[in-house]
Amino acid sequence: MKHPSKRIIGSKGSELSGKKIICCITGSVAAFKCPEIVRELMRHGAEVYVFMTEASTKIIHPYLMEWATGNPVVTELTGRIEHVSFFNEKLGSVDLILVAPATANTISKVACGISDTPVTALISAALGANVPVVMVPAMHTLLYRNKIFQRNMEKVRGMGVEFINPRMEEEKAKIAETEIIVEKVIGKLSKKDMENLNLLITAGPTREKLDSVRFLTNPSSGKMGLALAEEAINRGASVTLVYGPGTQKPPPNVKVVEVVTTEEMLNAVVSELNSKRYHLVILAAAPLDFKFEKEFSGKISSETGFLEVKLVPSPKIWKEIRKYGKDCFFIGFKAEYNVSREKLIEKAYKRLKEAGMNLIIANDVGRKGIGFSSNYNEVFLIDEEGRVKHVPFKPKREVAKEILDLAVEKLKLKRG
Repeated sequence: MKHPSKRIIGSKGSELSGKKIICCITGSVAAFKCPEIVRELMRHGAEVYVFMTEASTKIIHPYLMEWATGNPVVTELTGRIEHVSFFNEKLGSVDLILVAPATANTISKVACGISDTPVTALISAALGANVPVVMVPAMHTLLYRNKIFQRNMEKVRGMGVEFINPRMEEEKAKIAETEIIVEKVIGKLSKKDMENLNLLITAGPTREKLDSVRFLTNPSSGKMGLALAEEAINRGASVTLVYGPGTQKPPPNVKVVEVVTTEEMLNAVVSELNSKRYHLVILAAAPLDFKFEKEFSGKISSETGFLEVKLVPSPKIWKEIRKYGKDCFFIGFKAEYNVSREKLIEKAYKRLKEAGMNLIIANDVGRKGIGFSSNYNEVFLIDEEGRVKHVPFKPKREVAKEILDLAVEKLKLKRG
């Protein structure tokens, strides 16, 4: 019978579907974050198991981690040789070892080849089996800066172990944020079919000023563009993000060009296309189509009464791309509001032809729960021949995966 805690597996995405991950917990107070970490990995599709040192069991109880994962927790090695049994090709070997938190003690033991706990024994076996190991240090700053420890950490890096840097706060090397840990794991286990590709992605809304304190904008959060950037980074691409004033934090390892107005976004895109070769350009932003003809200085008094303003067209970024990115694979977005499926596809395909796009993503932002500011989307992918692929209601990260899957497939065909 399936453990009730496993019902969350895949609830946020399938990036880790079919993957087995062992979370190793050592004796840092940061162990309190482990239930959150393992359950986030599960929400992205992973099956998670836990190994704990004796010291860590004095901070959080193994029962808590058994509840969190739905799997028995290893706290000692027995005749079942738990540290070896997970590396079985016939039964399906574990895909990654995550040591979070990793103490100075455990890291130094690994550096010296000491295997005296379930965790260090498992890491020794993993290194022998060439299974990826990722460590997330957490300790007092004095321990982290100790020269002997730093040498030990470099020695462990030389063994192929990867580290996620801690947050240096309040004189402590605190464990990295859960979202950063999860993204690292996803990236480590993702297919690398976009290596050596340069991507330019626009995301977020734009703003057009009425006066010094008021502006025109739309509800775009930038989440779709950021999901595309995260997915592309994890697949090996080099990503530049031209980002309007969205509400989300851009992912690490992305070059971010911040803009505010539609004209600034256009200028940034043109500048990037003139500065280097981009293989793929994705216009996922929601730039305003109109701006105020006149921007008032200062703050318009609320006592002004009736105020008449005039809106004039903003530059169309999608019209300019082909002038500068002649050889790039060009993906655009077309949003409509409460239209039929046929009309949505028709209008999107017309835009694709007008702009010389290779692929266009159409969605209806009038539908509840998708599009602007939502974590979910439902889209239609339309190519140059008018072929349509429907991506049903899914988290935006899953939608991004399907978009890039199709883009990579078409890029390969384009290159021959």
